[in-house]
Amino acid sequence: MCGIIFTSQAKPAFFLRQCLRRSAPLASVTSASSGKINIAIDGPAGAGKSTIARMVAGRLSYVYVDTGAMYRAATWYCQSLGVEPEEVEQVLQIVKDLVIDLIPIENGQQVLVNGQEVTEQIRSLAVNAKVSRYAQIEGLRSRLVSLQRQMALRKGVVMDGRDIGTTVLPDAEVKVYMTATVEERAKRRYKEMKEQSAISLEQLAADIAERDRLDQEREISPLRQADDARLLDTTHMCIEEVVETIVSYCKIYGMESKA
Repeated sequence: MCGIIFTSQAKPAFFLRQCLRRSAPLASVTSASSGKINIAIDGPAGAGKSTIARMVAGRLSYVYVDTGAMYRAATWYCQSLGVEPEEVEQVLQIVKDLVIDLIPIENGQQVLVNGQEVTEQIRSLAVNAKVSRYAQIEGLRSRLVSLQRQMALRKGVVMDGRDIGTTVLPDAEVKVYMTATVEERAKRRYKEMKEQSAISLEQLAADIAERDRLDQEREISPLRQADDARLLDTTHMCIEEVVETIVSYCKIYGMESKA
């Protein structure tokens, strides 16, 4: 059975299974949670969006939706079958059978593609190099965006990506555009990857700069700050400071909406 499944556990948890062969039934995601809002966090590669979004969701007892993992999962699946982003028709054909599971665990989430655990594989250099190109495929992107919007109908969602505040959730109550210098983002990514790859810090910085260029210049939903998003430069901030800042934005919104 395909669709979106929300589970209730001791800690707020989210479990997604989406089969792209057909859309999930809208009725399964329309029960609103009173008093909750949606939070959109955008920014370039290596800005720390996923880590921060997950922690903000935990602080607020909200659902975290990792859209980047969804695009990475689709990229990994296409690459595993030897289908390049230029082969658009083949990409659209094979993702018809794509099933993505995002399963919360204590220190993050597991990602499964058609039942295969690929959490580490989707963070590889090979996926990093190609994910922006697959994300430009309109048919693939429209399917994932439709699903992401359905998830947010419940409210109480923290969603991060590159076009959440501009395209996916333009009506999100709180929007944040996280950024940092290329050098700082490269250092953060290097710390994450140094045990898995022999890539140099310099090469990683070059890769991130190229990823920025591809994301900003793509025709469909390019990376940019939404007009009503708060700009948050995290270059000299620690994780806890960033989380507290975004939580404070939500509190300010709550006070303003009641005024």
